[in-house]
Amino acid sequence: MKIIILSSAFSGLAQRFLTELNQLNHNIEQHYDLNEDVLRHQVKTFKPDVIVCPFLTQRIPDDIWRTCPCLIVHPGIEGDCGPSSLDWAISAGKTEWGVTLLQAGEKFDSGDIWGTRTFAMRTASKTSLYKREVTEAAVELIKQALVDMEFNNFVPRTLDYNAPHVKGCDRPPMKQTDRSIVWEDITTDEVLRRLNGADSRPGICGVINGYQVNMYGGIAEPDLRGTPGDIIAIHNDAFCCACKDGAVWIKQLKCSQLDNLAPIKLPANIILEKICTLAQLSITQCISSPSPIDDIRVELQGNNAYVYFNFYNGAFNTRQCIALKNILFTLKNDKSQYGDVQKIILMGGVDFWSNGIHLNCIEAADDPALESWNNINAIDDLVREIIESPNHITIAALRNNAGAGGAVMAMACDEVIIRKGVVLNPHYQSMGLYGSEYWTYILPGRVGEANSLNIMKQCQPMLADEAINIGVADMMFEENWDRYHRQLTAHCRQLDQSVNIKEYLSKKKQSRARDEANKPLEHYRHEELAKMKKTFYDPASSYHEKRMAFVYKKKIKSLQVDNGKELCAQAALRKHKESSLDIAIT
Repeated sequence: MKIIILSSAFSGLAQRFLTELNQLNHNIEQHYDLNEDVLRHQVKTFKPDVIVCPFLTQRIPDDIWRTCPCLIVHPGIEGDCGPSSLDWAISAGKTEWGVTLLQAGEKFDSGDIWGTRTFAMRTASKTSLYKREVTEAAVELIKQALVDMEFNNFVPRTLDYNAPHVKGCDRPPMKQTDRSIVWEDITTDEVLRRLNGADSRPGICGVINGYQVNMYGGIAEPDLRGTPGDIIAIHNDAFCCACKDGAVWIKQLKCSQLDNLAPIKLPANIILEKICTLAQLSITQCISSPSPIDDIRVELQGNNAYVYFNFYNGAFNTRQCIALKNILFTLKNDKSQYGDVQKIILMGGVDFWSNGIHLNCIEAADDPALESWNNINAIDDLVREIIESPNHITIAALRNNAGAGGAVMAMACDEVIIRKGVVLNPHYQSMGLYGSEYWTYILPGRVGEANSLNIMKQCQPMLADEAINIGVADMMFEENWDRYHRQLTAHCRQLDQSVNIKEYLSKKKQSRARDEANKPLEHYRHEELAKMKKTFYDPASSYHEKRMAFVYKKKIKSLQVDNGKELCAQAALRKHKESSLDIAIT
């Protein structure tokens, strides 16, 4: 079929749709950030059979949806309408929710129904639910709809609020007044639901020391207590705020009132350092170990060490790279702390595996070029720690999407076990970078020189199935989250019986020694970093513009290329305003 993918952004779900439909050999064109004139031209020249819309916040012009069927993914149960459907469901503590595939019509979210799927609601953020349950259901729905459209002469049903199975309703956009937190009046569970419903946008508004902030990434704290609204602890870039009956950790803040800091989402401690004198916070409470806010966690199962690194949005800042490298070094060398570990399984985080260096922290740094350099060197050190593991089997458990240096980092492991449906973007040029993380050694070693160069040049998302086919990944387990983990655990245990560990490690050492003799790792790093440093310190390089475009998420231009495919770049100017200080959140 001829299909246009129409989306407000090239989101994870849009990438998943693109890769899935390409695998089914459909003829695809893309259009992002709706430009009505460009879209009309595409429809006229391409003559699509259908337009599919995985993530659309704009209204499709009447003349287009009347001309061509437009199937829209709505993250709500049948009959639930409005742009904040999932936000309301999370905030209300719904135990079941769904995804509906509907056809564009006169009214938003009220067109004919092509299908619906329901799922059990986890206690999780909007981002997390989108990346797993919503995505899985949406892909099933669109695949079935395309089959129905092509072969079954399917007729979608009209939305009927009188039907007993229709449980949804028309909901207004959720406003900050609906999300507001009065710390003295609502429970910890209610605070977390509101934070989860506002993540990753728009966040929850609050005031710290007279400064307006937006808060993101809430996690419950089991032990610490204090006066509601007070900041009672800071740990691992996050801060802990007391509630009516407990406390919550806040991972990220954004503040638009600081003249010395970019108005973007950042680790909370960076904002606090600017708007508070931390010594005045009188933080005396001890943090339990392990703490729920620990962004790196090691779980031992026999001689297997499962390493979780739950970095917000999968971005690795310099501190996090160093901390994870040090954990891996200790795992490999300190038997008194971790015992006789044989296999190190890198698990990534709940919602992302890794997306490489932390562009927001770089953008907010006093010297972005220097912080770029520090960050890339820190992640290079981390990747080298993985490569140089002669006495351990390393496994990357790619449970979630990964991109740029994060995807390459996974390939540094001896085995890559990917979850079906995961999308990888193992390339750098879309950010104006040559790339590092020893990719010039790692990627050709897995896929060959020709495939390696094609991946880097084409800058296209790669579905798990393709990653398996070309050698980026070694094994693929089921998409269902629980079944994937059961298969992973069984595989790691089975290696003890099916593999002679000493022989395995002996061959690994021999292979690494041959590679080192052929070309030392340090030479790969030197060559890569020479190009990266030149890019970082050239103010005219596209990296700086593209980094700003990514970080600020505001459009600067829209280009029509490649037979009508529209590629959108984004950017914004910094806003600088005066600000002041306080230690409680109101």
